[in-house]
Amino acid sequence: MVQDLYILMITAAVVSILFKLLKQPVVLGYIVAGVLVGPNLFGETLVNGDNVKAWGDIGVLFVLFCIGLEFRLKNLISSGKVAAVGALTIIVGMMLLGYLVGWDANFDMVNSLFLAGMLCMSSTTIVMKAIDEAGLSKARFVKGATSILIVEDVVAVVLMVLLSSIAIRHQFEGAELAGKVVDLAITLAAWFVCGILIIPTLIRKVKNHLNDETLIILALGLCLGMVLTAEEAGFSSALGAFVMGSILAETVESHRIEKLMTPLKNVFAAIFFISVGMMIDPASLAEYWVSIVYVSLVIIIGMILFATLGCWWGGQTMRDSMLTSFSFVQIGEFSFIIAGLGTSLGVLNPIIYPIIVASSVVTTFLTPYIMKAAGPCYTFLYNHVPASMRAKIDQREQQVAEAEAAKPSGNKSSLANKARHAVKHTFFLKHLVNLFIKNMSAHDEEQPAS
Repeated sequence: MVQDLYILMITAAVVSILFKLLKQPVVLGYIVAGVLVGPNLFGETLVNGDNVKAWGDIGVLFVLFCIGLEFRLKNLISSGKVAAVGALTIIVGMMLLGYLVGWDANFDMVNSLFLAGMLCMSSTTIVMKAIDEAGLSKARFVKGATSILIVEDVVAVVLMVLLSSIAIRHQFEGAELAGKVVDLAITLAAWFVCGILIIPTLIRKVKNHLNDETLIILALGLCLGMVLTAEEAGFSSALGAFVMGSILAETVESHRIEKLMTPLKNVFAAIFFISVGMMIDPASLAEYWVSIVYVSLVIIIGMILFATLGCWWGGQTMRDSMLTSFSFVQIGEFSFIIAGLGTSLGVLNPIIYPIIVASSVVTTFLTPYIMKAAGPCYTFLYNHVPASMRAKIDQREQQVAEAEAAKPSGNKSSLANKARHAVKHTFFLKHLVNLFIKNMSAHDEEQPAS
């Protein structure tokens, strides 16, 4: 096991340094490292595949936990229309395209749905990395883009649950899936209400006793506890990790937890991407290169089209819509997770996985260059559209600028505090919560002053 980790870390480090020198995303370096140590390039694997898969599964949990930590309900609500309309347009449009691609390839319904799910999600990690490296992290469009990615991440977790149900049944049963969605919604609501009510209060009470070591242990314990709870409830472990991250995002220590988790997430996420690369067979890439190019073009063209429309319909300016859409032209971690889910359930056609991974590599590689084309493409579009459309573009730009200028300043109560206040004052829970807080206060008063 130690030898496996040594080979993985050294190979990943060397390849990632090379990719940094070439100014390419490090994620691609990890995938290439997986190809190098995997069984398909030299005929035998240099590491134990079972160990790498186990570590990669842990990496998925940590990645989703950290995505949950970045999930701010108040930020999502402030970008509500853009997030909802933009994400809905992208997901519905790309899933339809993905299903049509599967149908055109003569896949059955289950494989077509899995393919559709893989193509409808941009990579949060890669998009934010590309935006940061392009020096656009403070640009106006980033807030809306981030909100859309958050909604996509939430939908992806729900989609995994639905796809699992479809894969097991091998048929689409609307009533059963509707029931599953209702069960999931009720379970999520219960988890969030209990979490927002109890966990932030407890962390606030013991805040002065939480050094970095204790805080990270507590956060990981809560994460793994929610993972086990989700599995016992019949849902995916990924859902549990994401939910606990979202709950901890509403605590006073959220940014501290996120900072402490970053190195751990980076290590296990690297192993996850290496495990993805280990499943790539270079021979199959040469065999299916036409399909890879086809799927890559579907991703790029589809994302630009549907993200631009969705952001425009959601209220963004045309320039911001195009900046957003040109940064969304890749698939990433959730596509791999969904592909891994289909493989583990034994329903995914073997040729889909290498095509999806290769398409992700191609689109990730092209993302920085496509982003640079957003400005010139907007200028070209603006100069060649009819005068009536140009007037609408100018009008939207003025409306957004006025709305930005009219935003009120000042701090407001966080959404979590409002939720706790509302829950605490319900008829059924008011006395229970007040008694709980009273007992905690009494316990604090009994402690000697430091």
